[in-house]
Amino acid sequence: MSKHIAHHPRDIADCVSAYLQEGDLDGITSMFHPDCKVFFPPDQPPSLGIEGARTAFAGFMDIRPEIKSEVFSEVIIGDIALIRANWSVVAPDGNIMAEGQSTEVAKRFESGGWGYLIDCPYGPPNL
Repeated sequence: MSKHIAHHPRDIADCVSAYLQEGDLDGITSMFHPDCKVFFPPDQPPSLGIEGARTAFAGFMDIRPEIKSEVFSEVIIGDIALIRANWSVVAPDGNIMAEGQSTEVAKRFESGGWGYLIDCPYGPPNL
C-alpha cells in the first residue's frame, strides 16, 4: 500500500514530490493510473501506462528534486477530475530545473485515493 495518498486530485503532485525526494520510483508510479498517458518530455511522443510514467521520472531519481505545485483549478465530477497548476522542479541546491503550467486529468482509484490518468506538465499538446 502506498504511504502517500492523494485524498483530493490537487494532492497528487505533492505525493509525487514526496516520493521523488525519497527516491521511490515505485511510489511515484503508484500515483498514476495503469492506463495513463504522460506527455513528458514534451518533444517526444507520450509515454503510456505505468512503465511510461516510470520512464518519464527515471531521469530525476539521482537528483531527487522537489516538485512545487500551485493548483489553481480543480473540477471534479464523480471519479474524474481536471486539474490545472503552475509548477516548478527545484534541485536540492535551490536552482529551478524546470517550470510550467500543467493540465491533468485524474481518476479516483478503487482504494479511494487519486492518480493521474493524463499528465500534461506543459499543458495539452497542439493538434
